[in-house]
Amino acid sequence: MTITLDGAEMTAHITGEIDHHTAAFLRSGIDAAFVRQKPKTLILDFSGVTFMDSSGVGLALGRYKKTKETRCTLVLAGLNERDKRMMKLSGMQKMEGIEFR
Repeated sequence: MTITLDGAEMTAHITGEIDHHTAAFLRSGIDAAFVRQKPKTLILDFSGVTFMDSSGVGLALGRYKKTKETRCTLVLAGLNERDKRMMKLSGMQKMEGIEFR
């Protein structure tokens, strides 16, 4: 995972697999950068993800809670069709402050 900052927009470029073990690592890295950078928009870029189970949904929902507390927008980008459907089945498309790109 790499994190980039462009103005008030922070992007976490996630690569590889997201499962129970990797989600904990991703969560801590994203949260630490989020606290330091205080972005107005947090983008989780899933375009480099090769496999994702429900831990990916949990990762996104946890970051949503963090962004909601600070009135930051969460963007879920680069999801393949299967993973986008999994995110939407969790109800995320109805949550205020989440965008799909």
